[in-house]
Amino acid sequence: MELDALTEGFTRRDWQTVTETDDPVRFAMIGLGWWTREQAMPAVAAGELCETTVLVSGDTTKAQSVAADTPTVEQTLTYDQFHDGEASDAFDAVYVATPNARHLPFVETAAELGKAILCEKPMETTVERARQMVATCETHDVPLMIAYRMHTEPAVRRARELLREGYVGEPVVVHGSMTEPILDLVPDPDQWRLDGDLSGGCAAMDLGIYPLNTARFLLEADPVAVSGTVASVEEAFADVPDEHATFQVEFPGHTTACCTASQNAHMSSHIRVTGTAGEVRVEPAFYPWDDRQLHLSHGDGEITVDFEQVDQMETEFEYFAHCVLTETDPFADGEHGLVDIKTLKAVYEAAETGRRVAVGE
Repeated sequence: MELDALTEGFTRRDWQTVTETDDPVRFAMIGLGWWTREQAMPAVAAGELCETTVLVSGDTTKAQSVAADTPTVEQTLTYDQFHDGEASDAFDAVYVATPNARHLPFVETAAELGKAILCEKPMETTVERARQMVATCETHDVPLMIAYRMHTEPAVRRARELLREGYVGEPVVVHGSMTEPILDLVPDPDQWRLDGDLSGGCAAMDLGIYPLNTARFLLEADPVAVSGTVASVEEAFADVPDEHATFQVEFPGHTTACCTASQNAHMSSHIRVTGTAGEVRVEPAFYPWDDRQLHLSHGDGEITVDFEQVDQMETEFEYFAHCVLTETDPFADGEHGLVDIKTLKAVYEAAETGRRVAVGE
């Protein structure tokens, strides 16, 4: 691959064959927290292949208020009404963005209704519940995609192409980090992310999953073993083990990833792969409102690629809708998401025991 080709076609959607449709994928949005309202729904409205037609919420007043501002919405449902199958003819797919521990029942109902499923990450709070999610979708033969927006982020996709083409040689070390002051962003000490039962963990599960999964995507490999440490220092994080988390991930071929995450630090993110012949880095990386750059070092040369930014959430929804319309299996399926849950749970075990932990089958 010539570097000129890389820079000229940077934001191309190399997965896309359908660019418009008279029959868009109709979404039911399940869970109307700020992320759904401020990120997901505007992304769907901006896209060409999908639209929001149903809102599902435990707060009827909120659902009706959001619906009033969304012309495509036809129905609002309570959680019970959704589980009872009401208005199921008004949507083709669901986006599940409830607290992590509540993903499974909505996925199960959607699968029973024969709907395509886009589930936020992490897919669930335990390995057992994640396995059950995968099994349910397989039983009902419905597509399940876990919402890893880095998979359709142009900077990350181009970085993977550079790795495939050997510009960094053999990958040796991956460094990835994502940090934020969660209580500044969401000033609620009772929020679900700080409830271990609902979140399944804090810094590692909510943020550490980004460098972990992006490392997997870039390397096109899965973890073998992990080690790590976690700590909760401030009182607000007393109900979770990891206000801060650092973990090392072993990949096949003696490649190692070092991942850091914090829910109580300056907002920052990056992913970097250093190899025997060069280095590729995306920074900033993981926050959708940041303007991202790709940096490549090879031999004595170095380039930085600035590009017209894309809406990560719009691209993610368009990719999923494209898969539904073309009857194509999405890349980040349930089995892919299950590997992250196994890995993160191994991180917590390693932090508790002080030992290296193999990532189980």
